[in-house]
Amino acid sequence: MFEVQALWSVWRHPRPLGIEGRCIGQSNVRVPARRAKRLARRVQQHARRHGLTQVVYTSPLQRCAAVGRYLRRWGWRHVVDPTLLELSFGAWDGQCWGDISRDEIDQWCQQFASYAPGGGEALQTLLARAAAWRPLQGDGVVIGHAGWMLSRQWVHEQGLAAPALAAQWPKPPAYGTLWRLP
Repeated sequence: MFEVQALWSVWRHPRPLGIEGRCIGQSNVRVPARRAKRLARRVQQHARRHGLTQVVYTSPLQRCAAVGRYLRRWGWRHVVDPTLLELSFGAWDGQCWGDISRDEIDQWCQQFASYAPGGGEALQTLLARAAAWRPLQGDGVVIGHAGWMLSRQWVHEQGLAAPALAAQWPKPPAYGTLWRLP
């Protein structure tokens, strides 16, 4: 477990286009500019209200980075950090769920912590990556992915012992949702 320094305002990125029915991890799917700008405005208002430093951390994927770029235009410092990436689904990434072997999906669900879906990244690896993330300063904002957010919360509440089964994993936050995470 890691020591809690501060609670961070972590927002899930806006809803991307064309993701329905697809396995999306590190695929660089597009977010409409209007959605990114709208979330950036909400983030900016929240930061003003709570006296947060104007620094935003995002993954390099455009569904997060697009929000960071708007904030940078408005005077924020934008830090792109690959530690904040979503889980890698390897060969599954971007595929329709129906095109992925049912046996492989079942194997992943039964070995949820250690199985690397599509040869990508195991949940244990994402948990360690989320736990290891350290900001450059004491407060600010993160625009994150659901998997990373859930992992950060899981490690804070449960430690690095990942759930054995997929059914034990919490539901993802809605797009544009604000969480306060350590």
